[in-house]
Amino acid sequence: MPLTILVVDDDLGTRLSISDYLELSGYSVIMANDGQEALAMVEEYRPDLIVTDIVMPRMNGYELVRRVRQQPAFRLLPVILLTARTKTQERILGYQSGCDLYLPKPFELEELAAAIRNLLERSQIIQSEYRFSQKDDTSNSLSSQTVKNHHSLFNQIEESQLLSSLTLREKEVLELLTHGLSNAEMGLQLHLSPRTVEKYVSSLLRKTDTSNRAELVRFAMKHGLVE
Repeated sequence: MPLTILVVDDDLGTRLSISDYLELSGYSVIMANDGQEALAMVEEYRPDLIVTDIVMPRMNGYELVRRVRQQPAFRLLPVILLTARTKTQERILGYQSGCDLYLPKPFELEELAAAIRNLLERSQIIQSEYRFSQKDDTSNSLSSQTVKNHHSLFNQIEESQLLSSLTLREKEVLELLTHGLSNAEMGLQLHLSPRTVEKYVSSLLRKTDTSNRAELVRFAMKHGLVE
């Protein structure tokens, strides 16, 4: 059974172009005109991922994500924000609202599809592990201890990440990443080839123990690695 993606945008052309591309990629797609309609569809259809614009009538993308995250059943639901807004504070607001990835417009459909695949793969793994742990846990005390152990592990990972040393070039790439630039755009500014930029990005992901660019940007902002 194909995974279901909810596409939310008040622009019909954008909704249709994303929907057509994702359906050709093998997904089941449902669409909403604004955040209010999308919120009802989340509860009715329980999609596997949301792709939403920010500026919409009735309910914007920030509020939609916040409302979705307030429901325990959807706290781990992957959400991608699409927007023409590229200021740092606006990106921070997007991550604070609970989105997993902030993709600036204009974007390539191929890039969006790659991001969706990555988020869905991680989501499926997390859900599988959660179901396995629920099956094996035989008492509330054991479940509580499991959560504590997970939190402890996350803290240890963050501490090891903070100890990672970044080169000057890696810091330059990281700063440009927070502005939503592509490899080609970063290469133009740093006088590097896109392939070389990708190597620096891969090094940053490895050093910070993050899995994708969205996590890397969140980590950098949280720990003050960028201005």
